[in-house]
Amino acid sequence: MSAVKRSNAQRLKDSLEDDIINGRRAPGERLDPEVLGREFQVSRTPVREAIQHLVASGLVTVSPKKGTFVARVGLEQLIEMFEVMAELEGMCGRLAARRISEEELEGLREALMRCEAAAEAGDTDEYYYENEEFHHRLYAASHNGFLAEEARQLKQRLKPYRRLQLQVRKRMGISLQEHREIVAAIERGNAQVAEQSMRDHVLIQGERFSDFVSSVRQFGTSMAESG
Repeated sequence: MSAVKRSNAQRLKDSLEDDIINGRRAPGERLDPEVLGREFQVSRTPVREAIQHLVASGLVTVSPKKGTFVARVGLEQLIEMFEVMAELEGMCGRLAARRISEEELEGLREALMRCEAAAEAGDTDEYYYENEEFHHRLYAASHNGFLAEEARQLKQRLKPYRRLQLQVRKRMGISLQEHREIVAAIERGNAQVAEQSMRDHVLIQGERFSDFVSSVRQFGTSMAESG
């Protein structure tokens, strides 16, 4: 997905997401839709759509009669969500290795190729979107609609932080290699390896945990209790 193809709502959402994660918009700060419309030179509809996306990811809260505000998200809550996400994606990988069709497998390979192209170009934003498509194809290949929907919903909440991880030095290249290992396991029909590879791909552990905590602190995400 190139930048040209992204809607005004998508570009506005990305910009606000970056501002929030990078600390340029502080927790508790009010987001005025009219001001945002003038600032980004867009109509009310893209502003409304962008805010809806940010609410879904937990970066923004809407208080009746008070307005829209940047949310306060605790680090502990983020880690817990990543733990659950790792288990959900692991299940998707295991089921996909057993159930994926030839057509779906070809689509997964194509998604991997697009990730490779974005990584080769050093384009973290493009990789972020192609990575999203890669994961969505895996969810569908599990052939478990309930699991796929749960994974998509939690992934939506974690999208900004998964994007933040890609800004860590060399993470994009490591992520790509993990994608290759996942696809290889699914091609072989090795459900156990596919599950473990998917789980490890998402789970924040070891050095990745330290990198993630450092990034969250560096970019100014609030450590307060959510609420």
